[in-house]
Amino acid sequence: MKASATLVFLASAMISLATQAACRQGVYGSGSEIVAIVPDPNAGPSSQRYLFLDGRRGSTTDAAAPLKCSAGSVSIDRDRDSERWTELSMNVRDTTFSSVATRMVGRLIEPAEGPQTARSLVVMVHGSERTSALNSPYAYVLAAQGISVFVYDKRGTGGSEGEYTQNFELLAADAAAALAHARTMVRGNSRSGYFGGSQGGWVAPLAATRSDADFVAVGFGLVASPIEEDREQMFSEARALSLGEEAIALLDRLSRATSRLLLTDFKEGYEELAKVRRELVRHPWSEQIRGEYSGDMLRMSEDELRRVGRPRFDNVELIWDYDSMATLKQLDAPLLWVLAEDDREAPIETTRAALLKLMKAGKPIDLYVFPDTDHGMMEYVTNPDGSRKSTRITEGYLRLLGDWIKGKASGPYGGGQKMTYE
Repeated sequence: MKASATLVFLASAMISLATQAACRQGVYGSGSEIVAIVPDPNAGPSSQRYLFLDGRRGSTTDAAAPLKCSAGSVSIDRDRDSERWTELSMNVRDTTFSSVATRMVGRLIEPAEGPQTARSLVVMVHGSERTSALNSPYAYVLAAQGISVFVYDKRGTGGSEGEYTQNFELLAADAAAALAHARTMVRGNSRSGYFGGSQGGWVAPLAATRSDADFVAVGFGLVASPIEEDREQMFSEARALSLGEEAIALLDRLSRATSRLLLTDFKEGYEELAKVRRELVRHPWSEQIRGEYSGDMLRMSEDELRRVGRPRFDNVELIWDYDSMATLKQLDAPLLWVLAEDDREAPIETTRAALLKLMKAGKPIDLYVFPDTDHGMMEYVTNPDGSRKSTRITEGYLRLLGDWIKGKASGPYGGGQKMTYE
């Protein structure tokens, strides 16, 4: 009897847990507070992730998750109490469109109610990831703020056909086609444009110059080439190790050698790389330098680089010396650019200086910097070994995106600081 009772209890507990985890995909809210719940592509088929408007995020099945699910609502933990948020009604329409003779899949997400004439349309241009974008929690959080949001699977990812690429020219053509198609699906939108995160910061402005976009928003992107990104990232790593100008000069030489390899299809640059390698290996700190690719090249032999360098590092058609400043000079549409002050993956110094220069020249740019944040606008804690653990998206960032896209940003937005060129 005791064994049977235990089995019954365990079965009941498992059913209860499954019930708690069974959220219906969508957005839930109470007043101005919002949480999106979508499938988690990196976990099991029944796993889901949540994203609050204030930036808290995680898995619904985590023991520490501040919410529990039930049909049509979620229970939100409030200290020792809880409150129930109801599901917000959304219109979700899946579609297909063509770009450069390639079939692409997309999804339009809109609030089911509200004034149609005042609604902005934004096309989300995702970064270098290879996962499907259709269930992006960011898209649902933006839509819940009163925006028509169009997401699509990058070519070669999810349900879209074609080969995966990081060719900005081709990706910009896809983004322009996505905006043209999305415009046919909405009625009465007041303005339309793009939001691009990370690598999308290269693609979205280029797409805007080809599609008569009304605005462009960029999060944690760069006004620099991929080569410059690699170099700045190495400089940032050196400064984090408290290294001086001698180390910076060596890393600059390393960057020039590796960039020559990339720009000549791995035909030239080996002699320069060998020289700087001989100097760097004498410094133990060189083992901690990564960059985007130079650290890996530094630790490969010349024979290995000649044999597999190009297929390993240059296999997605990346435009290594892409001139993003030239694109922004052509862009007349209003531009929002948001930077993470402590971004290790995309250090902000060059980008901030370039944007301030454009602002001084009269370009319509709103520039925000959020302190104590890393790539992805992530707040973080620093581990004993100096690495970082992301905790949440910083508060204010998602509200800033929503308000600015709607054309009514006023702030304040968490710790975000609006920059001026004066």
